[in-house]
Amino acid sequence: MKLENVVPWGRNLEEYQNMFQLSEENLHSKILGCGDGPSSFNFEVTKLGGNIISIDPIYQFTKDEIQQRVDETSSVVSEQLKQNQNDFVWKNIKSVDELIDIRLTAMNNFIKDYENGKYEKRYIHNELPKLSFDNDSFDLVLSSHFLFLYSEHFDLQFHINSILEMCRVSKDEVKIFPLLDLKNKKSEYIEPVLEILKEKYFETNIIKTDYEFQKGANELLSIKVNNKF
Repeated sequence: MKLENVVPWGRNLEEYQNMFQLSEENLHSKILGCGDGPSSFNFEVTKLGGNIISIDPIYQFTKDEIQQRVDETSSVVSEQLKQNQNDFVWKNIKSVDELIDIRLTAMNNFIKDYENGKYEKRYIHNELPKLSFDNDSFDLVLSSHFLFLYSEHFDLQFHINSILEMCRVSKDEVKIFPLLDLKNKKSEYIEPVLEILKEKYFETNIIKTDYEFQKGANELLSIKVNNKF
């Protein structure tokens, strides 16, 4: 990964709760966030006394390097949002200005927490489809805005390998959001992935959420993995 190819974009705990329908019990289970990037999810869950690890390739870089990239891209992304605001649903988030404030606040909280979180091994440089954790290391494993969304960039086998790897390290449930690609179409990999999971006797459910920002992106995939092996 080259940092100049990354556009940092941080989501907060409230968004994670809405996207993944997280309960208070979930927040106090052992969580792995895959591809959390510069979100404040880890920071906020940790403040609540939770047990969470986030992985992302961006965590190979320093605090100053990530901050510099946030500074370089935030104004460009803000301008693009203003130009393309009709492409989004302004329900959970009411306006472009509110969205930008949420994103910058989330990334600022992440930056403040980053070095301490690295020291505490809450932010770990790992990349799907291969994770460095033992089987059943987590109760809940999440993937936000990566798998399925970037279907044009990562092929079906990558998705299968990544999701099975997430299932390997979870002892209860894996959740993935959203199920659309960048063109706002249902990912072509959904059905083949569901077939593979069915063959392995995992229980899968597509669940509608109250959260929708990308048009039509209001469903998550839940995979119950407690019957594996």
